[in-house]
Amino acid sequence: MTRHLVTGATLPDGTRADILFDETILAVGSNLDATGATVVDGDGLLALPGLVDLHTHLREPGYEQSETVLTGTRAAAAGGFTAVFAMANTSPVADTAGVVEQELRLGEAAGFATVQPIGAVTVGLKGERLAELGAMASSRARVRVFSDDGFCVYDPLLMRRALEYVKAFDGVVAQHAQEPRLTEGAQMNEGALSGELGLTGWPAVAEESIIARDVLLAEHVGGRLHVCHVSTAGSVEVIRWAKARGIDVTAEVTPHHLLLTEDLVASYDARFKVNPPLRCAEDVEALRAALADGTIDIVATDHAPHPVEAKESEWDAAANGMVGLESALSVVHASVVENGLLDWTDVARVLSSAPARIGRLDGQGQPIAVGSPAEITLYDPTASREFSTGDLAGRSVNSPYLGRALPGRVVATFHAGYATVLDGAVRPVDEIAEAARG
Repeated sequence: MTRHLVTGATLPDGTRADILFDETILAVGSNLDATGATVVDGDGLLALPGLVDLHTHLREPGYEQSETVLTGTRAAAAGGFTAVFAMANTSPVADTAGVVEQELRLGEAAGFATVQPIGAVTVGLKGERLAELGAMASSRARVRVFSDDGFCVYDPLLMRRALEYVKAFDGVVAQHAQEPRLTEGAQMNEGALSGELGLTGWPAVAEESIIARDVLLAEHVGGRLHVCHVSTAGSVEVIRWAKARGIDVTAEVTPHHLLLTEDLVASYDARFKVNPPLRCAEDVEALRAALADGTIDIVATDHAPHPVEAKESEWDAAANGMVGLESALSVVHASVVENGLLDWTDVARVLSSAPARIGRLDGQGQPIAVGSPAEITLYDPTASREFSTGDLAGRSVNSPYLGRALPGRVVATFHAGYATVLDGAVRPVDEIAEAARG
């Protein structure tokens, strides 16, 4: 294993230090000996623990025209991520030990990031009967997060049974909170603008009512609940109440819900069509405040790639979803760091340590300290750029930030001690595969 020495980088707490590492971090300090090491100039760069995304759609198997495990983890590396949790809405659905182990093997072969499969809660995501939760948990994939994301587990008895079942192996149910009857035909946030545009509204209560039900179920059975992509001020209040009550609930917000508002829908550009929809400015402010005060635990991308034809269509027919891995750190920088709501220590928590903890993912999210696995992201917070397709390393280009000025740039990403990104460029696939083989 090649040794690397990053010189003069700034740690999240503001300390300036050299970092020497191979597979693990060997030393952190001043004027470290560079003999035999590949030196990376960290002057002016922020050294963060490798980012961890609890909510990624890698699409493989079944939807390789949108993304594959290889292309999705390339995108992850470009964004500074060293681990991603892969959602279960593949084809076949990740509802058996065989499918989650296949995803795990694909991630290991690609080598750009740790791929931790998420198992489906119900067979085929159909919401009718529980999937093989125990088998997936005891498989080589060690699944600890279960979700029907894309669909709500709307049957309260089924949701109760899932919350009870996963307690046996310290699992968590990650709920897509959307009451289906309240969102039939919904196209955007329900409000004055939806009326003006003539688009069927998506009411906030469709999200909030499911969260309210599920935190009570989690309290009743003593299970762990995680709420995916929180998008409304009302949802924040429900989660805040549940946490004050001592209920074991965690929550995530996406980068796009921290920055973008429903006003963008007026362009009818389907890059801004997403589930849950972009909300109003008041919701955005509430989400930012909730992330700052800890009511919302993490930022998760909900990276949702689609082929061009699925987005370049009339609004009603277009698919929901945005790619977000490559832009996430810059959007967090723009939405909650530049205004002082979060500092870089907070960013390391919400984008690295907390998602790894919620997902029970060993070897990720640890601080940059001697003995920690060498999972490191080097970020230039002084850079600025107009985000373009050249910044995208995955298969799809449905980013809502194309043509938008964003701060910062990922300069290097180190996964398991080897560089997946250097000088802002993703390394070649064959080199990464060889490095992953050791």
